[in-house]
Amino acid sequence: MSTVPTARKSGRSWALLLVLCGTIFLEGSDVAMLAVAIPTIRADLGLTTGTAAWVMSGYVLGYAGFTLLGGRAADLLGRRRMFLTWLGVFLIFSMLGGFATDGWMLIGARFVTGVAAAFMTPAAMSIITTSYPEGPQRDKALLVFAGVGAGGFSLGLVIGGLLTELGWRWVFFAPVFLSVAILLAALRLLPAEARPEPAHRGYDLAGAASAAAAMLLLAYGIVRLEHRGEGLGLTLGALASGLALVAAFIVIERRAKAPLVRLGIFRKAAMVRANLAALLFLGAFFGFQFIVTLYLQELRGWSSLQTAIALIVMGCDAVLAPILTPRLVNRYGHARVIFGGFLLAIAAYGLFLRVEMDWSYAVMFPTLIIAGTAFALAYGPLTIAATDSVAEEEQGLAGGLLYTFTQFGSAVGISAVTAVYGFAAAGADGSPGAVLDAYRTALVVPVIMVLLGAAVSAFGLRGARPAGRRKGAAPESHDEVSDGVPG
Repeated sequence: MSTVPTARKSGRSWALLLVLCGTIFLEGSDVAMLAVAIPTIRADLGLTTGTAAWVMSGYVLGYAGFTLLGGRAADLLGRRRMFLTWLGVFLIFSMLGGFATDGWMLIGARFVTGVAAAFMTPAAMSIITTSYPEGPQRDKALLVFAGVGAGGFSLGLVIGGLLTELGWRWVFFAPVFLSVAILLAALRLLPAEARPEPAHRGYDLAGAASAAAAMLLLAYGIVRLEHRGEGLGLTLGALASGLALVAAFIVIERRAKAPLVRLGIFRKAAMVRANLAALLFLGAFFGFQFIVTLYLQELRGWSSLQTAIALIVMGCDAVLAPILTPRLVNRYGHARVIFGGFLLAIAAYGLFLRVEMDWSYAVMFPTLIIAGTAFALAYGPLTIAATDSVAEEEQGLAGGLLYTFTQFGSAVGISAVTAVYGFAAAGADGSPGAVLDAYRTALVVPVIMVLLGAAVSAFGLRGARPAGRRKGAAPESHDEVSDGVPG
């Protein structure tokens, strides 16, 4: 039986939502700021190209490797406890990264920071999904949550550029101040939660170990795709070992009395479809943004700050997601809005395939604004689809699955465009024209990914209903959050 109390107007409940959204803003801005600062960090510490790449990849490994475990831990050990504990870990290791004096210290700090995000973010999301009754109220909360996360990434690009001008260490110290503010507010606003019932408690250590090891190896193998033929045996070995551990995990979960992941959850076709679509959408988005950043900085000679300001228009989703998207979802249903987002993404990335050396910003602007609008339409509704009809006691697991897929999507997108660019540029003469041709070739990858995503999401159109007509949906006017946040 749901423990969601009757929704009512409450300044405290909206303050709680603001705190939880602050977490996803923190995570998004942290990644973006570091992406802008990497060239400066590399020059200051004398890092090799490979070490600099692993500073970014270390976070992805930690996040992707432990998100599934983090989501289930929130269900089993308490969402409030997991949220507060791992927010503290995120704070500490972000600060340690600012004091790093060599590449390996940075890589270690970023890995643990990623692990902290893997536990913290699904806990925050599951607190939201268990605080709102399924329907328009929960949909609006998730859309705001997703919009704030996207806004954090977009603003993080600009903030990172500004902070890097002051000194790259501020890119690590700035999240510390925000983390402290969120932690203090969360201690006050997050209500105490009942301990999980003994019948529902279980610690599937074998499942947890095999899941974490499988995700780590698969993420490592995907990241290594960027190296193309270099160390191909290691890359294939990591991917094969990861897949073998996935198979072992399934066997363990089938036999476990209290499985880490109830395999029956994968019978929810809408949830699986949403996760696959999210993987493809996020992979295309980050792969596209990565190539555009290289085009502007390495080919056009723009500074990191100029590039960040140019790309901020893609952050229009931070405004559209909480204002426009809820209206569209309520009227047409999240499946149709997701599909519309994919169609816009296809148009946006397709327009950029004909990029030229001397394109003005005005010529690039339509692609950037359409890409941001596509993100606003697709990403938030995908979080709704990934958690709809999932039992309250498995909301942490649903959030963990979603973030596992999105992190793998980001890694796949960036690694795939990097690998394709490398193959396209390998036989060229290194001239600006040849580099531009290689970029155009790499830009085909995001287009293919959103085409596949559109095909996957199209299966959800049949029988899709507007949110306001879903069974048990509350009237649209009841959009307030409840005071209590059940654990």
